[in-house]
Amino acid sequence: MQKEITSPGKLLDDSGRLAQPGFARAPLQEYNPESIRVYPLRALNRLRLKEWDYYGITAPGFFFSATVSHIGYAGMVFVYYIDFVKKFCVERSITIPFGKGCALPRTSERGDVVFENHGARISFIKKDDRRELSIWWKDFYEGDCEARITLYEPRQDSIVMSTPIGAKRFYYNRKINCLPAEGVVNVGGKRLALSRESSMGCLDWGRGVWDYSSFWNWASASGRVPGAGAVGLNLGAGFGDLSAATENCFFIDGVMTKLEWVDITYDPSAYMREWYFTSRDGRLNLTFTPFLERVAVTNLLVISSEVHQMFGTYRGVLRTDAGREYRVEKLVGWAEEHRARW
Repeated sequence: MQKEITSPGKLLDDSGRLAQPGFARAPLQEYNPESIRVYPLRALNRLRLKEWDYYGITAPGFFFSATVSHIGYAGMVFVYYIDFVKKFCVERSITIPFGKGCALPRTSERGDVVFENHGARISFIKKDDRRELSIWWKDFYEGDCEARITLYEPRQDSIVMSTPIGAKRFYYNRKINCLPAEGVVNVGGKRLALSRESSMGCLDWGRGVWDYSSFWNWASASGRVPGAGAVGLNLGAGFGDLSAATENCFFIDGVMTKLEWVDITYDPSAYMREWYFTSRDGRLNLTFTPFLERVAVTNLLVISSEVHQMFGTYRGVLRTDAGREYRVEKLVGWAEEHRARW
């Protein structure tokens, strides 16, 4: 059973517990971090709170991503660029003690994110029907990196998760796939253009209080498939109580098909081997073939993480609620394993 949230309300009740665990197709619940009750002292609750806005853009031949996060003890800002043709990744990051300058909005629907220091400027500006991303990073790769990208946000479903983690911890997350992207990325002395017809972005908007040691898998893709139009995937597991709902779903032209449990099979000793995704309700059967591995390791004593994010292509079959079948071939996306102590 997948419990769908259809009525608005506070995310957390007065005792600090999730009022309605489950999933929604739009952000109906009001994020109210002042109601967190993990610790008696409010300052300690703030230190355990993890918040981030992650954008990723898939374009012909490359991928570009920017994130601003506040994870309690620190702020982490990072940008990475992946060249699909030459098979290499460039990544730069900044760690800010106690997250100064990394303020994030309380909703994915409104509010702007602006970070700036002597070596980087990042802004995510939300407007009525689009999101405007502006990035400058000094000495990124063979010179500075500059990007100006507009992500258009048509009326469409998204996946919004309210997931309990233990008694009073939680994860509140919204992922939006298939955002047509337009603009330019200047990196490595090249000017790379983004076209709405061939480039798509996604947003991973996360807020929550996690266990100190955490593990998860996440798989995603946004692209165009002949005969299906815009196709998006969001698959994952690994943390929290998923008895009310999983985050597994796919999108065909903005309409979500919600999935139950999806078995994710891969070899953690050889991430570049094929991964397999099979839903137990029979609506998704995909094979993921990696062509590049991004490894990101952080070790700051109290905070550590290790990410293996594989970029590759999906092929297989999707079946909608109405029973229509779509064949997927060469859909570019990623699948990852992430371990964190935070």
